Order: sequence, then C-alpha cells, then structure tokens
Amino acid sequence: MKRLATAAFCAGLGTASLGIGSASAQHKAADASPVRIGVLTDMSGVFADISGPGAVTAVKMAVDDFGGKVLGRPIEVISADHQNKADVGVALAREWIDEKNVVMLADLMNSAVALGVMELAKSKDRVAIVNGASTSVITNEKCTPNSIHYTWDTYALARGTANAVVHRGKKKWAILEADYAYGHQLANDSRRFVEQVGGTVVSEIRHPINTSDFSSFLLQAQNSGADVIALANGGADTINSIKSAAEFGIGRDGKQQVVGLAINLNDTKALGLSSAQGLLLTEAFYWDLNDETRAWSKRFMEKFGKTPTSTQAGDYSSTMHYLKAVAAAGTLDAQTVMAKMREMPINDFFAHDGHIRIDGRMVHDMYLAEVKKPSESKGPWDFYKILETIPADQAFRPLSESACPLVKK
Repeated sequence: MKRLATAAFCAGLGTASLGIGSASAQHKAADASPVRIGVLTDMSGVFADISGPGAVTAVKMAVDDFGGKVLGRPIEVISADHQNKADVGVALAREWIDEKNVVMLADLMNSAVALGVMELAKSKDRVAIVNGASTSVITNEKCTPNSIHYTWDTYALARGTANAVVHRGKKKWAILEADYAYGHQLANDSRRFVEQVGGTVVSEIRHPINTSDFSSFLLQAQNSGADVIALANGGADTINSIKSAAEFGIGRDGKQQVVGLAINLNDTKALGLSSAQGLLLTEAFYWDLNDETRAWSKRFMEKFGKTPTSTQAGDYSSTMHYLKAVAAAGTLDAQTVMAKMREMPINDFFAHDGHIRIDGRMVHDMYLAEVKKPSESKGPWDFYKILETIPADQAFRPLSESACPLVKK
C-alpha cells in the first residue's frame, strides 16, 4: 500500500503559527493524512489459523478493492499480535488510537481481548468490529454503541449444533470447555439449547487454554455416560481434543458422538477427514457455498495460499461495509458512521440481506454442516456437506431476550 511521504506533512504539523495561511496549510495536511485501520489479532498462537495473518490479508484486500482511499485520503492498514492477553491488546489499541489516530479496530480475535478493546473504543469514540471473538455477551450485556459483532457468536454456534444433534437422538451431553470467557459462554449457551429441546448436560469438564494432553479430560467425558462429547473450545485446543478422541476410538463405536461447537475450515484441514468425518458443526460462511463465495475465496487463496475461514471472510466483508458507510456518511465520526452501518443492508458474497442491529449484532443466515468422509471429498478443501440453512431471524439471539442496555424493551 502506498504511504504518504511524511516530510512536508510533519513540517506542516510542526509549524506553530496563528496566521490564516499556516492554519489553512495545516488543515490541508490533516485532510491528507492516512485513514488508519488497525487489525488486532493472534498472529502466532492458538487462534492464528482462524484469523491471524489471514485476517490482515482479508482487510487489506477490502481496502484495495475499495480503491485505497476514502474521503480523498489514503487508507493504511496496520496490524499487531495481542498474544491472547487482554492487557496487551488494550495497550496496543490505546497506543494506536492516541499516537496513530486509528479510527477502526478490526478482527479482535479472543473474547477477553475483544471485550477490553470494545470498552476502550467506547471511551475514545472509535469503531471496533469484532470478527474473531465469539462470546455472545459482546452484543448482550457488554454491548456498546461503538462495537459490532459480525461473523458469528456462541449463541448461534450453540443453537445450530445443539438443535441438530439432540433432534438426531443424542440427548445426554458432556461438555468439555476451555477455561476462559469464550469457553464458558459457549458451554452456557450450549447447555441452554440442549435443555430447551429436551436434552440434558450430565457433565461439564474444564481444561486450560493451550492444553497439550487431553487424555484425562476425555476419559472423564467418556465415563460420564453421555451420548455426546461437545467441545466448547477453539483453535489448536479443538484440533488436539478431536485427535485425542480419535486415538481413544471415541465416537467410532456409535455409542458416543464427538461434536465441535466451534469448528472452522482450517481445523478440519489440520485434522484430516479421517479424524473429522461425521462431525456436525455450525458455520457462518463456506467457500464452496455458491459462485460468489467460490470467486472471492479463489482471490483470497491466490494472495494468502489457504482457503478462507469464516472469520477472515467476515473481516473482508465488515471492512468493506465500514468503508462504504464512511463514504456515504462523508465523515469519520464514529457515531455517524455506526448509524450509517446500521442503516445500510449488507449484500455481498458473505451475507445476503444482512443488517446490523442496535445491539451491534450483524444478523445473517448461518449453516449447519457435516464433515465429509474421505471418499466423499473431491478436492483438498472439499470438506463440508451443507445440511441446512439456518435463517437469520432464527440464528441469533432475538432482541426480545437481549440484556443490551441499548435495546429499548
């Protein structure tokens, strides 16, 4: 991306003069400064394959496709690794806002990081668009007027998968959950929907993030008498727990089924179809869904070398929607742009008739999928059978149940 030569710009800003000519020059210089978007993500940890460098690529693609400028100013994308630490993420975001005038914070993988940065964005009146993090409290009790939750959340993932599995006769659940905000919320949402459709949760087992040995946790779940072992974790933890389950033969005898509550495309790739076959999951996006998804995914793969995850597709779509709203609003003012984003429908390869509610939830269709058997796959990324479309008005928490303070009951 082209960057402005800074010499004249800095000289203009450094001139301390009250003269009309100097003020005019400073005004023009300020107008020519970059519009900065900051991608704050997990670059090398447990969630790097879900978002990470691919999220940065997706945001840059959106900027390039938009034309590289908005309001006559060049758009600059910067990025950093928050190391899955909320304090690190908030410190980086604060530095970006205070020292680099970042106007929009993107991706925000990791729920604890996202919640911290959302509060900062509210206090600084900037826009925060969450794609990577999943906890549904982002648009419930922790909602803000400055934040959007775009791709999915634990409510949608839990509802889609729990309904499908219980309706297929698997009613007794053991939930293996990652011991942090996202894992707890995914487990809580799952329990609610399991019980809502006539199932029961007989055991909940917590494990630390970045667990290398799942044997003891899986044995507890296996011995619980559950029909289903549901994995409320993500990234490498999901991969390792499914691989361990396969090694123990869990799910192969027909007595118990392993369910991934937050499986993504790269998880399935890492597992291989031999280990992942038969898994039911809920997705926000699949590259092979239709001609539009295939065309965009082909372009992404040419740039990044991997087929996009839902999070990365959401990063592109949400960045493009933000830039369109800025252009339509004619300003970078956060509240004006947020209002325009809520006003404008989203129709692209990611979502049709999507819209952003007052609580910040971007509402769109979700998809129930099953991982194919190796014999069913026709190519290296041909992993899913889409079993059904979950309509937008059924996929996400209704406003009538919302605890978001922005929602008027």
